Amino acid sequence: MRIKSESQAILSELTPSAWQRHHILDLDDFTPEEIELVFQISDTMKEVLGRDIKRVPTLRGKTIVNFFYEPSTRTRASFELAAKRLSADVVSIASPTSSVAKGESLVDTICTLEALGADAMVIRHPQAGAPYLAAQYSQMSIINAGDGCHAHPTQALLDLYTIRQHLGGVKRVKVVIVGDIRHSRVARSNIWGLTLMGAQVVLSAPPTLLPLAWDTSCLPQVTIEPNLAYALEGAEVVMALRLQEERQQDRLLPSLDEYSRLYQLNEERLAKANSSIIVMHPGPMNEGVEITPEVSHGAHSVIGNQVTNGVAIRMALFYLLLSGR
Repeated sequence: MRIKSESQAILSELTPSAWQRHHILDLDDFTPEEIELVFQISDTMKEVLGRDIKRVPTLRGKTIVNFFYEPSTRTRASFELAAKRLSADVVSIASPTSSVAKGESLVDTICTLEALGADAMVIRHPQAGAPYLAAQYSQMSIINAGDGCHAHPTQALLDLYTIRQHLGGVKRVKVVIVGDIRHSRVARSNIWGLTLMGAQVVLSAPPTLLPLAWDTSCLPQVTIEPNLAYALEGAEVVMALRLQEERQQDRLLPSLDEYSRLYQLNEERLAKANSSIIVMHPGPMNEGVEITPEVSHGAHSVIGNQVTNGVAIRMALFYLLLSGR
């Protein structure tokens, strides 16, 4: 019982009664203090994950549903492992094998799962705003695991946490996000989180892959530099985004070869950047398109750390949302 008592004591000291969030929908209304609290609890969760017995009884008796309307490997497995490490009961559902395939609405699905006794639902949905709709009709805690092109808050939190781990903090760090920013929920949530925590954010992409209208009332102000070589000058972090083939079909790009020639993260480009730069990617990667295998698996890459940190971050969020209920 030593594991239980040590972990519970540390967590009880960290968690203030002022934490009032019932859902995690995006980072646009988070405070720096809330993000720091998530990081502190994640530190404790990483310590748990480093033990021989990677499990604590914190959420024993709680039920968490993973409901994914889109394919996923990393995010779905990460949420499932996080819940199990906290001893919660986990139910994973994919929409093709659920009543959604028979025409059941999202609201009806929410009501059904709630009636079955679920305490929280992790949802990935192709339509922007779906988790917000779920939150309106649910007493469960809703965690957004990606909604359309809109948001992916837990990915952004694990990205910030990884930067903090490798660079000691986020404030005043120059972060370059390169790729299909226009259609990236990861980019949007990262922009909110990075600027909130004081990072200098530079976006680098072809004009057709930038938002149609950059409205600073909707997103924090950032710097746009279409020339990747200039963008990388002095950068401490570069994050490549997955480029989907349909962007060429939508006539947003002349060819994938042209994109790779101008925006691919390769060893030659990194050699001209900061010698200690770290390379990130939310996955899945198209190696040979937005990033080369040599870079994705090279000395600058922290992509594996991102995946590992995702479990600790999601454990922390489950703890904050459910431990006091």
